[in-house]
Amino acid sequence: MKQKIKKNLRLRNFFFLTIAGIINAIGVTIFIAPVQLYDSGISGTSILLSQVTPESFSLSFFLILLNIPLFLYGLKKQGTSFTVYAIYAVAVYSIFAWLITDVLPIDVSIASPLAGTDLFLCALFGGLISGIGSGLAIRHGGAMDGIEVMAVIFAKKIGTSVGIFVMFYNVILYIICGITIGSWILPLYSIVTYAAALKTVDFLVDGIDSSKAAMIITTCPEDIGTAISNEFTCGITVIEAQGFYSSEDKTVLYVVLNRFQIVKLKEIVKELDPAAYVSITAVADLLHGSQENKTIIKAKQDAEKTEDLVDLEDTHDVEDMKDIVFGTELEEKL
Repeated sequence: MKQKIKKNLRLRNFFFLTIAGIINAIGVTIFIAPVQLYDSGISGTSILLSQVTPESFSLSFFLILLNIPLFLYGLKKQGTSFTVYAIYAVAVYSIFAWLITDVLPIDVSIASPLAGTDLFLCALFGGLISGIGSGLAIRHGGAMDGIEVMAVIFAKKIGTSVGIFVMFYNVILYIICGITIGSWILPLYSIVTYAAALKTVDFLVDGIDSSKAAMIITTCPEDIGTAISNEFTCGITVIEAQGFYSSEDKTVLYVVLNRFQIVKLKEIVKELDPAAYVSITAVADLLHGSQENKTIIKAKQDAEKTEDLVDLEDTHDVEDMKDIVFGTELEEKL
């Protein structure tokens, strides 16, 4: 069991999780905490508790106290590797938060060393930097905040999504912060921090060139498929389908493009088949087969294509030849 766990843990991930923890600590302790702003999730809760409790209970203390039990509680659902990575990331975050606030000669008691008391700059850059840390942690198998684990465990039980659960938690947190400090200015600026961090995490996890999947239900699959293939040089999957009410035979073309190509895709479909039904969805992740497997598949397809063409030469069926050539051209691009 121990050997299996060690095998699943990678040194490269620990390296990037270390970087992520350091970056997150910089964002929170240099920009957010000095001006009494609040991060989101358990990190924001820890900041609030560190403000209303004696100085001996530091931010680092609450980060470990609140996060690690949540990660351990979610061990069965999230897996051992995730739990180890997440605890390690939070430990690095907590240690460096302690170093910055209590050990290193950096004054973060009343203002940010870089942005002063400018709340907007602190909220914006604090969110961006802490978002980079959280995004790196997620990309390398861990997490920087136990709120995600809590959301995965409890969201389904109360009939909501993970995203709504996290947002609801943060809304309650900011309301409590406003009531506790007797002012709504800092909690409102904290929403800027939350938004900046959220978009940064999305950017790091999904990338700027996020993919979109299009399903095109059409009666003109050859025209549309050829146009898409020529325009984008991409793979297309062809699925035979039938309308439920009309019982009419149709074809579904499935293609994955980047978000900058979607506008052109819509123009192509609208021009060639105005009656086509098009569904476009975001692709969370995209996995490709190995190059070795692609080479083997390509060789098999070439062999099958040659056999089909030989048979057609004997029958001289021009229409069948068009169908086979069209199909294999699409398959080669998969």
